[in-house]
Amino acid sequence: MRNFIVRTITAVFFVAAIVSCFLRPLAMVLLFALVTGLTIWEFTGLVNDRNGVTVNRMISTVAGVYFFLAMAGYNSGITPSAVFIPYLITLIYLMVAELYLKQEDPIHDWAYTMLSQLYIALPFSLISVLAFRSAGSDILYAWQIPLSVFVFLWINDTGAYLCGSLLGRHKLFPRISPGKSWEGSVGGGLLVILSAWGLSHLCASGALGDCPHVLSPLEYMGLGLTVVVFGTWGDLVESLFKRTLGIKDSGNILPGHGGMLDRFDSSLMAIPAAVVYLYTLPYFLS
Repeated sequence: MRNFIVRTITAVFFVAAIVSCFLRPLAMVLLFALVTGLTIWEFTGLVNDRNGVTVNRMISTVAGVYFFLAMAGYNSGITPSAVFIPYLITLIYLMVAELYLKQEDPIHDWAYTMLSQLYIALPFSLISVLAFRSAGSDILYAWQIPLSVFVFLWINDTGAYLCGSLLGRHKLFPRISPGKSWEGSVGGGLLVILSAWGLSHLCASGALGDCPHVLSPLEYMGLGLTVVVFGTWGDLVESLFKRTLGIKDSGNILPGHGGMLDRFDSSLMAIPAAVVYLYTLPYFLS
């Protein structure tokens, strides 16, 4: 009972922080810069516990946060494309440094270092691609789409848990995540699609403010389905990561919910997928 209360309180504060931060672009950038840094720090700490692996936690974390801020600055029109040069120099340094460190297995060091950027820094940085949209010479901030991605993930988790608890019979991926079922996944997906239909009408009616991203109900439902599929894969990818390391939770920074990777695992696949979906949609509709 006590654990349930702790989980509930943490979840309420977590959702409130995510929702409120999207209402102001600066708040969104600052919060997710912090999330990016904490997640990379957690990831590099976990892989450094493996035999023969030595990743530079500080430089990897700073590089990832810088890349997030650079992407936000570039997509919001504040900074030029040259802002990415220091990040590229840092990546080159992390590669070349292994020549002089005489580590036991430099290939593993390179792999885990670059994975921290590809798996964590890049997906979080793509939030700014969803949030900022060019309109002629102006750049508009549209919080509805990136927030929708997280809302869809939360709804999918809730629906999958409820449907899986009541109807779950067939395991989705027993080798990696024995608790997930096909019934739960389908139930969560249907609930997200229904929610996406409702959100599309809220956006169209202006109830959620001015929305530069104009999506039809069908397009919004397609976005919801994309988030469900890739969010589920993101969850499974992190489960495989933890199973490989032999750990239950990636950390304990969020009471009752584990670590940053435990909380944001689904979004690390769903955010890039949402970007690809929205950017390829015009080509299919043209």
